[in-house]
Amino acid sequence: MSKKNVAVVMGGYSDEYKVSLKSGQLIFDSLDRELYDVYKVIILKDEWYLLDEKDKKRFINKADFSVNLGDGDILNFDVCFNIIHGTPGENGIMQAYWDAIGQKYTGCDFYQSALTFNKKDTLAVLSKYGIPSAKSIYLRNGEQVSDDEIVEKLGLPLFVKPNQSGSSLGISKVKDKNELKNAIEFAYKEDDEILIESALNGMEVSVGVLDYKGEVIVLGITEIVPDKEFFDYEAKYEGASQEITPARIDEETRKKVEEISIKAYKSLGMSGFSRSEFIIVDGIPHLLEMNTNPGFSPASILPQQAKIYGISIKDLCGNEVEKALNK
Repeated sequence: MSKKNVAVVMGGYSDEYKVSLKSGQLIFDSLDRELYDVYKVIILKDEWYLLDEKDKKRFINKADFSVNLGDGDILNFDVCFNIIHGTPGENGIMQAYWDAIGQKYTGCDFYQSALTFNKKDTLAVLSKYGIPSAKSIYLRNGEQVSDDEIVEKLGLPLFVKPNQSGSSLGISKVKDKNELKNAIEFAYKEDDEILIESALNGMEVSVGVLDYKGEVIVLGITEIVPDKEFFDYEAKYEGASQEITPARIDEETRKKVEEISIKAYKSLGMSGFSRSEFIIVDGIPHLLEMNTNPGFSPASILPQQAKIYGISIKDLCGNEVEKALNK
C-alpha cells in the first residue's frame, strides 16, 4: 500500500495566521508517518508555497494545487488537511476553490464554512431548529439606529461584534449608552456588518464536537472563566482566562449542552472539527457562535478536550484524513 500525500494547509489572510501556523505544526507532527507522507503548505495573501524539510519554499501551482519539485517531478496531494483559521480557510473560499479543481480536503464543505463564518446567519438558521441565542440587532455600515432604540431593545450591558467570525477582534462590551458610538465604529473596522447582542449572564462554555469513526461526539465541555470582562483576543490567545475542562456543571445541564451542541452540528450538516461557544442561562445553553476550524495549537481548547476524552491527537487527525479520502 503506497502512502498517501497529505498537505497540512496553514496560514491564512487574517491576523489569525500566527495561531494557524502553530495549529498546523501540531497536526504536521502528529500525523502517522507509516500511513502518510506529510507536507507543510503555507497559504498567505502574497504567496502560496510548500515549505520543504530544508525550509526551502516551493511554490504551489494554483491551477491544480500541485508543486513542482524540479527534474520533472510534480507532487499532487491526496488530501489537504485544512487548518487555516479565518479567511480563506474558514469562510468557504478555499473549499470552493478545492471543489472546483477536484482536490479532497478535511473539514466541512464550502457552504457550511461560509454560513458559520457569518454569525447572524448561523444564529438565524439555528433558531429554526429551536436553538436559543441572545437578543440582537444587526446593522450594515451606513444604517442608522438610535442609541436609545438599541438600549431599549437589548438593555445594558450589551456586546458589539463584527458579524464575520474571526478571533474575537473588534468586540466591545458596552455598559453605558455613551460608549455605543465608539464600540460600533470599532466593530466596523473589522467588518461592514455588525451584530449588537444583549449580554447573557451565565457561564460561558466552549464545546468541541466532531464526527469521529462514524458518529457525532462531544469531545468535551470547557468552562471559560475570563480574568477580564469577557473572552477577548487577549484572553483567548494570551492566557488571560482560565479554561476548566470538564466544566463545573451538573449532570442534567451537561446533557443539555451535549444535546444542543450535537443538534447544532447536525442541523448545519457539519463535518470535521468544530467548537461552539455557549452561555448557559438558567440551565439553558444559548449559542454565541460556531467555529469550523478552531485553534489546534497545543494550548488550544480542542486538543485539551481530546486528551481528557482519551483520543490521541494522532487518531483525531488521522480520522480527519481518512474521512476526506473516502469523500
